[in-house]
Amino acid sequence: MKKEELNRLLEKYYSGGSTADEEEVLRSFFNGADIPEGYEAEKAIFGYYSALIDIPGPSHDFEVRILAGIDESEKRRSWVSTSNLNRFILSTAAGLLILTGLYFFFTDKNELEDTFTDPELAYAETIKILLDVSSQLNRGTRVLEPVGKINEVKTNNIGKNLKNLEYIRAAIDLTNVSDGKK
Repeated sequence: MKKEELNRLLEKYYSGGSTADEEEVLRSFFNGADIPEGYEAEKAIFGYYSALIDIPGPSHDFEVRILAGIDESEKRRSWVSTSNLNRFILSTAAGLLILTGLYFFFTDKNELEDTFTDPELAYAETIKILLDVSSQLNRGTRVLEPVGKINEVKTNNIGKNLKNLEYIRAAIDLTNVSDGKK
């Protein structure tokens, strides 16, 4: 193909005035091996278009499948809105149940009554309970008595060791005095 003819077809193509036959001529020309220098970009463009021809078009039931997908999406959306309505109703009912329970909990409180009518009997019962608690606490502290004995043993051992050190120091002092170093 001559350069003038090629430039005229490309100009028509880029301006949008080319026919399908002219575009097919351009496509077949740029798919060939004999392309003049300076037309590498057009070769890449028409090579891309040739590759697109191999892509299959939509199947005959494409529209039916799209419409079925839309219908299914609408069904899901209605189920979600029903689910949200159920969730709202259940949460409202739970809130009302909690409020009702709290109302009865706080309003149905009876006044505290004394369990003993005689104050001396109440005092005696209190003393009895406090003595029981005291004996339980004392029983718990008896378990800790061996820990205190360990502390006493350590203190006694430290005192003995200090006495031994004083004896050794005194012996050293006596040795130094007898040697005349001091």
